[in-house]
Amino acid sequence: MSLAETIAPQLPYLRRFARALTGSQESGDAYVVAVLETLVADPQSFPESQAKRVGLYRCFLRVWNSISLNRDSIAPKSQADRSLEAITPLPRQAFLLASVEGFTTPQIAEILDCTADEVTRLIEEAGEQIAEQTATDVLIIEDEPLISMDLEALVKGLGHRVSGVARTHREAIAEVKKKRPGLVLADIHLADGSSGLDAVNEILLGLNLPVIFITAFPERLLTGERPEPTFLITKPFEPNTVRALVSQALFFGTNAHVPDASSALGAEGGAKVVPSAAAAADRAARP
Repeated sequence: MSLAETIAPQLPYLRRFARALTGSQESGDAYVVAVLETLVADPQSFPESQAKRVGLYRCFLRVWNSISLNRDSIAPKSQADRSLEAITPLPRQAFLLASVEGFTTPQIAEILDCTADEVTRLIEEAGEQIAEQTATDVLIIEDEPLISMDLEALVKGLGHRVSGVARTHREAIAEVKKKRPGLVLADIHLADGSSGLDAVNEILLGLNLPVIFITAFPERLLTGERPEPTFLITKPFEPNTVRALVSQALFFGTNAHVPDASSALGAEGGAKVVPSAAAAADRAARP
């Protein structure tokens, strides 16, 4: 199979990445064309030892980083683009490679020609820079004191504020009435046997905001039988995973919602969280 046939299926995704990086479809597509012209002129410049998709993105960023202007600024347009403007170049690249393109840390290390530890540092730096402009109040719904303390420390470490910590459905609703949060971190099973899902659905009937579920039972949410949460963390969690998802949720302005009170519960009484804004954002990002 020729190089062209090998990389052709990856081009729509590279265009998506290029548009996110440049803040412009026209500019992003121009850079993709420049990379393809480079590969046509010198096929040997493609790193054959690497997976094709990894190699393609590495070639793209070689071209991108070779232009000094790209190390200084981009042209912001959308909310995500305005957020990108606040992230310095290498952290921006690492963040997009992870959050938009779904590359693993070792793959990003190959693409950026650095170590896995450096990738982790770059993504953390991106999260910190995002937090500087998206700082918000976070409601933590969690009944285990040690876990809630860990989450509180992680949230504050990113520059956000904790508006409250709730152990039950009732406490969660009370906290929202005291102070409107900009983000919710929620466990599913709460102290009094109540449901974090039900608490979130009640909150979302009146507010549009991002929600991240943290649970030891992800299979109960990821059934494929009803709309599923956009952001889900499995216990026991890695601190870097929490940091990354908090940054992603606020960066992309990904709001969850329930369409109306009558549909807040599924057919069997299970709560239904509908990530419509996330789905729309994903569709918009696709070529």
